[in-house]
Amino acid sequence: DGLISTASLVVGVAAASNDRTGVLVAGIAGLTAGALSMAAGEYVSVSSQRDVELSDLARERAELAASPQAERDELMRIYQNRGLSPALAAQVADELSARDDVAAIHARDELGISTALSARPVQVALASAASFAAGAALPLAVVVATAGIVDERWYWSENHQILFHTIELLAGQALPDETFTVSGTTGTD
Repeated sequence: DGLISTASLVVGVAAASNDRTGVLVAGIAGLTAGALSMAAGEYVSVSSQRDVELSDLARERAELAASPQAERDELMRIYQNRGLSPALAAQVADELSARDDVAAIHARDELGISTALSARPVQVALASAASFAAGAALPLAVVVATAGIVDERWYWSENHQILFHTIELLAGQALPDETFTVSGTTGTD
């Protein structure tokens, strides 16, 4: 998302303006807005998931308190469905039901919720923002790297240079093993 949207923004602004600084500012604004938007969306989504998990855990604790034998039988059926014999499934369910962390065992085996894999909204939001920013940094690097470059064959404006080098970068990323006939370079080069 960051690469395509920021490259499109940079190319659009570069086509409309001769001001390299304006193109760079627009790209930075796009990077910032996109990263914040992605982070907010992920935060809301994963927060909702976390709310559902907490609700399921509260319901499971209430069921354990109200009818421990029924919950033990449910655990036993889960282990039988996983391939244990009825006797062994009953033994495992009995031993696990006697533990202090029986709610965590039910959360893991019955609900599929584990503390190691529970939803972490802030962590996911930061990862999403960083991922967007990493992709968006590439077109901005092209704007910075092409400052002052003049193509001797074609006396293009800086805007055309930004457009050309952005397209060149994207083509290289999409086709790393392709040899481009005009320059003789590969996408990796």
